[in-house]
Amino acid sequence: MPLLLLDLDNTLLDRAGPFRAWAEGFLAEIGAPATDIDWLLSIDADGLTDRWDIADAIRDRYALRIPSIDLVEELYDGVVGYTRLDPLVACALRIADDAGWLPVVVTNGSVRLEDAKIRQTGLDRYVADWVISEEAGVSKPNPRIFALAAQRARLPLRGAWVVGDSPEADIGGAAAVGLPSVWLHRGRSWTDTRFAPTRTVDSLIAAVSVVLAGG
Repeated sequence: MPLLLLDLDNTLLDRAGPFRAWAEGFLAEIGAPATDIDWLLSIDADGLTDRWDIADAIRDRYALRIPSIDLVEELYDGVVGYTRLDPLVACALRIADDAGWLPVVVTNGSVRLEDAKIRQTGLDRYVADWVISEEAGVSKPNPRIFALAAQRARLPLRGAWVVGDSPEADIGGAAAVGLPSVWLHRGRSWTDTRFAPTRTVDSLIAAVSVVLAGG
């Protein structure tokens, strides 16, 4: 049974949409201009910025007296609250499982946030296991996190595929460990010259189709 190693944010679960929804509601709540959404999205950097740094930036910009820890809590709870599992993603995972593949999530992030999203959306019913960088002590693109996922699944990495939206973390990680990969482009063009995905697609359904067809 081969492994299907899947990224979480903006691959299995939309992360950009829930963050925007939370951000728009938060800005309205504090009376900030709606146009500030562009600033907040840029600060977030598609999830790459640490939550504490975002909280501090918000407090500084709007001179809020809310403790940073409370803003961090709201960031966690708000994003999780808006996150939903797309039925098409659930269907794709079921198809992969029925075809003999073992879906395992490999994600960078905090245990609290990533685990909550996996469980509260019901994604846990469609994957065999998940490895979160904070708990693992190693992050993508380091090959060790993929090796750990294989160890947890008690399966070899040989024959596995990596699917994700991050050029560096997912596709770079796959290249580092010598695995084929599928990149979810999300409207972007590939620009990295150090490595490249095996295939490029626009959805998880398409990614699973590529893997099942052998590339």
